[in-house]
Amino acid sequence: MKVILHIWRQDKASTNDNFKQDGRMVRYELADVSPDMSFLEMLDVLNENLIEKGEESVAFDHDCREGICGACGVVIDGVPHGPERGTTTCQLHMRSFKDGAEIYIEPWRAKAFPVVRDLVVDRGSLDRIVQSGAFISVNTGAPQDANAIPIPKSDAERAFDAATCIGCGACVAACKNASAMLFVGAKVSHFAYLPQGRVERDSRARNLVKAMDEEGFGNCTNQNECEAVCPKEIPVRVIADMNREYLRAKAREG
Repeated sequence: MKVILHIWRQDKASTNDNFKQDGRMVRYELADVSPDMSFLEMLDVLNENLIEKGEESVAFDHDCREGICGACGVVIDGVPHGPERGTTTCQLHMRSFKDGAEIYIEPWRAKAFPVVRDLVVDRGSLDRIVQSGAFISVNTGAPQDANAIPIPKSDAERAFDAATCIGCGACVAACKNASAMLFVGAKVSHFAYLPQGRVERDSRARNLVKAMDEEGFGNCTNQNECEAVCPKEIPVRVIADMNREYLRAKAREG
């Protein structure tokens, strides 16, 4: 199959909020693309062609290529991770596109995710949010038997649903306000339903929300684009969990 690619090319890191001043869309054509190729394998082929021509290859993030880490995230035809629901970019295959398709590929667009080069963005803001309190620091002693602390099945399922978050940032890229509330909500909700996480529940909620605001993420307007593009299909109810935990923490603080 043949595809026409329109890819965001940017030689240097973003200097301001006006992305158009820092880069441009460049058109490429690829023939003989196998429908069984993954999207990243298609980009690999493009880069091999560019290198053979003595041109600069397209920079893009990737790591495991198994749908686990989410490092591969890019916006494809306006949708983070592409047209398939519950799928990371690396698990997207070219059979999802028609022969002769024109595909537009861009990096995440958010103030908190400055572009480093081409399709690569700095998502260190998410790491700093996690470092502010998305962990359990109390000494829990030696490992206990799995049945020593009974946890209701519904609570365990909610905690597990939230724990599947891979921190790829697709929720931020999909939101018109570049909100990170689905990500932060997942981190808060993950521990809120587990006994081990309730010791620090107040400080965790306060610290994560504060860090999110300091990083420059926007607010949620409840349009659910985040859930629609999340490769792990994390439900938006984690945002309600986060708001409830935050209000509880602020009330107890006073």
